[in-house]
Amino acid sequence: MTTLITNIKELLQVGSISKEMVCGKEMKILPTIKNAFLLIEDDLIKDFGSMKSISKFEVDNYVDAKDRIVLPTWCDSHTHIVYAGNREREFVDRINGLTYEEIANNGGGILNSAKTLQNTSEEDLYLQSAKRIEEIMKLGTGAVEIKSGYGLTKDAELKMLRIIKKLNENYPITIKATFLAAHALPSEFKKNKKAYIDYVINEILPIVANENLAEFIDVFCETGYFSVQDTERLLKAGKKYGLIPKIHVNQFTAIGGVQVGVNYNALSVDHLEIMRDEDIKELKNTKTMPVALPSCSYFLSIPYTPARKIIDAGLPLALATDYNPGSTPSGNMNFVISTASIKMKMTPEEAINAATINGAYAMGLEKTHGSICIGKKANFIITKEIPSFGFIPYSFGNHQIDKVFIEGKEI
Repeated sequence: MTTLITNIKELLQVGSISKEMVCGKEMKILPTIKNAFLLIEDDLIKDFGSMKSISKFEVDNYVDAKDRIVLPTWCDSHTHIVYAGNREREFVDRINGLTYEEIANNGGGILNSAKTLQNTSEEDLYLQSAKRIEEIMKLGTGAVEIKSGYGLTKDAELKMLRIIKKLNENYPITIKATFLAAHALPSEFKKNKKAYIDYVINEILPIVANENLAEFIDVFCETGYFSVQDTERLLKAGKKYGLIPKIHVNQFTAIGGVQVGVNYNALSVDHLEIMRDEDIKELKNTKTMPVALPSCSYFLSIPYTPARKIIDAGLPLALATDYNPGSTPSGNMNFVISTASIKMKMTPEEAINAATINGAYAMGLEKTHGSICIGKKANFIITKEIPSFGFIPYSFGNHQIDKVFIEGKEI
């Protein structure tokens, strides 16, 4: 099956060779071709270029993209899409003055979601999660990472990971799985954190590895959750089973989580709302991707990741949604890009780079996703008729998507 998209107003994020990531000043550069074509064969990009250089092709489908922009689908490297129910009541509690920490201390937060998920059948949980996958695909996401962590028991954590695996098998979107049992401390372990970590390492982790249920291991390294020492122990155990580290760090306090991530060659360190100069310095000359979650800051009214300090220091930055029931009940990457530009002062070029090639890197997908390159997955967005790509973050609340193609097929 071949598809030819012609008369593209502007084809974004193109390259003869795929970049691993984009850093610092380079994030303001978005390679494009105006008046372009894109040729798709089955699920891969076959060719692209200027309409002036197009050859005659025998193809199965033609798409005329006149006055429309084409760009890679979004790569959302941090989500918690597999969850049960919602936390609408806590949303109202925050409006009435309670903080995220106070809600958690009162039995809400992650523990609330865990209790609901534990009491939800695997079939029902799958159906709830599948609706969210279908939703984000329509909003332009072509690759996504999903974490466990709302189970907090062996059975519930494994149930989540098996559902993530099933979603990946049943949908064209590429899904990466992360084992995050160290997301919060279950009530029964409240006075014995060491026992819970032992339980995660000795009872759950071997099954996750043996059944190949996750590629990454994550820890919520934060005051009141898991310490630097706890994080080191969990990452070390995960690496013995071949799981690649990714860490929640610096969301509310900076306690040294970034340093642990770098020491253990974490693929990404995520959140980073609170960043010290030493944290930024630590990330320089490493392979660890900083990931910002601006819609979480928006929803919780907490500080935004200091994108300008990070990028101006020469570092890369990725953007992700943090889609979850408690702090970001949205998987809309279009809103994330708008919020990054409006609140974090990222240029449209920086935001698109952060949501495509850098997001792909944060999932280990930079060789197959995140840019328009021959041989990469045919995952791309065709916009509505818009004046420029800057209109994408400008038009917050109104996505500018006309069509989405994932693995060569229109969604």
